Amino acid sequence: MRPALIGQFGRGSPGPAALPYAGGKIAGARVGGVTDSDKRPLAVFDLDNTLADTAHRQRFLERRPRDWDAFFAAAPEDPPLPDGIALVLESAEECEIVYLTGRPERCRRDTLAWLTAQGLPEGSVHMRRNDDRRPARRTKLDILKRLARTREIRVLVDDDELVCEDARRAGFTVVRADWTAPSETLEAAQEREGRT
Repeated sequence: MRPALIGQFGRGSPGPAALPYAGGKIAGARVGGVTDSDKRPLAVFDLDNTLADTAHRQRFLERRPRDWDAFFAAAPEDPPLPDGIALVLESAEECEIVYLTGRPERCRRDTLAWLTAQGLPEGSVHMRRNDDRRPARRTKLDILKRLARTREIRVLVDDDELVCEDARRAGFTVVRADWTAPSETLEAAQEREGRT
């Protein structure tokens, strides 16, 4: 059963965003003034195994050595996860959507195209720097804390148990995306290798 988001979560406090996703384009930076959308709380969504089903490409991580190029090249073929998509659409009724992924920056074009193809709401997209190999829980928590400096974060939705635990400990409201089977291979990639 999918949790209801709107109206039930407490307050965090959120802020500035990376390159915004605007219907498949990178929107220009906001300049001066506060707009109505700036006042809306943020709902922050992970991508892999939260909105996008990565099961078909995890085989590239089971090889030795892991084939990261093939793993990320296959991302545009990810099927959408209906529970995650429904939660984004529901959240967009009251919140500004932010996408927070451990994918490297070099995957931005494919990621924006995938978001557009799914008809998902506009929102800023935060990605890992290409050379950042820290565990996902550290990179994501750093971005959440930065966002929280200037904006309310209504909720974080992520499949990674460690990301969820650390975010809860830091005071954020979290919904764990448990609508896909956990993958030890992907967990190792996120935590030990800092790749996604």
